[in-house]
Amino acid sequence: MYNYDNCLNKDILCVDLKSFFASVSCIEKGLDPLTTKLAVVADTKRQGSVVLAATPPLKAIGISTGSRLFEIPQRKDIYIINPTMKKYIQLSTQISKIALDYVAPEDFHQYSIDEFFMDVSESYHLFAHAPFSLAVQLQDRIFKHTQIRSTIGIGPNLLLAKLAMDIDAKHTKLGISEWRYEDVPDKLWPIQPLRKMWGINKRTEVKLNHKGIFTVGHLANYSVEYLKRDFGILGVDLHLHANGIDESMIRQPHKTYDKSLGKSQILMRDYQLNELKTVLNEQVDEVYFRARKLNLYPTRISVSVGYADVGGVRKQFTNKSGFMNTYAIVDTLWAYLSQHLETDRLYRTIAISFGKFIPNQIQQLTLFDDPFQIKTEAVEKHLDFLRLKYGKNIVMRGSSLLPSGTLLERKGLIAGHKA
Repeated sequence: MYNYDNCLNKDILCVDLKSFFASVSCIEKGLDPLTTKLAVVADTKRQGSVVLAATPPLKAIGISTGSRLFEIPQRKDIYIINPTMKKYIQLSTQISKIALDYVAPEDFHQYSIDEFFMDVSESYHLFAHAPFSLAVQLQDRIFKHTQIRSTIGIGPNLLLAKLAMDIDAKHTKLGISEWRYEDVPDKLWPIQPLRKMWGINKRTEVKLNHKGIFTVGHLANYSVEYLKRDFGILGVDLHLHANGIDESMIRQPHKTYDKSLGKSQILMRDYQLNELKTVLNEQVDEVYFRARKLNLYPTRISVSVGYADVGGVRKQFTNKSGFMNTYAIVDTLWAYLSQHLETDRLYRTIAISFGKFIPNQIQQLTLFDDPFQIKTEAVEKHLDFLRLKYGKNIVMRGSSLLPSGTLLERKGLIAGHKA
């Protein structure tokens, strides 16, 4: 169907640091991650805390990322510890520097704190006779300097390198797997369920299943015209990816034209509806502070709230003139939530997002503008001066001192976790 001779054919390495948070925590305690049952938990003092990472032996008994603290058996052979984000970042940076010994900075992409890509097409021959040999060498160096084990996928493009790492490398003896275009029918097409394929979530999987598509092979051989009709440009991407084709290049990073700012939280306990407004206030204050530093007004805002059991509510609002202060945003979002959320249910997640920004130097004032709104914007700008000088938490709402407030307990956290 596709002529692979015309497709991108690079030598891409996708490197994953195995159970990174848990491995680092084990090493700090002089323990072996391969034999120790250890979980890194957001906050060991709260039973509802989420497991951020678990060692392979702990995963073997059913505890993995996303599990809750109360689900972990209370046994003497299981270690439960708080994260140390500064240490994780320090070690991740050290490993990235090792990788940069093999490629130019423009051929390196940090995908997350524990995963990165390298385009070694033009450099592997300086260190090894083949990309696979370089992967072995890189893996050994990372372990020698940090004691962190890694898995590596190799492919002609970013997609196949990642799929080789995610699906195959973790099950090989060396922890390294190489997929090329000729391997697509035997290695990529048998994958099922579809959500195991990178880029396909449960919702998309259900839609594809309704069309009789249950494996990646089914998707690869389905009519691309019908996929485009039903899914738009996403359908074309799905068809290309199912055939192992991805033209993305590290040296030509994707440019985001519709930038957004947001914040999401998994609450440390189940919240009543009336308690949610405190967290909403805190999130809007923080995100709008970031927007004002960029001299921007959002013209699109959204809120998403998740129930403690299943389901949730999401809503988006637009204002072409821009939302000019936090009170206007909170009033808009809370007016909707208070009407559409159920008072007799409990809530566990809340997230907001701002987008479609315009410069805040542009204002269209009318005789009917509320003077309070204009004064509020001026006050917030003065408060920003104090936050920039003394720290963003120097000024806070009184509601943050209530039991439902999260601002004080999150003070000093890095990426939402303990430093």
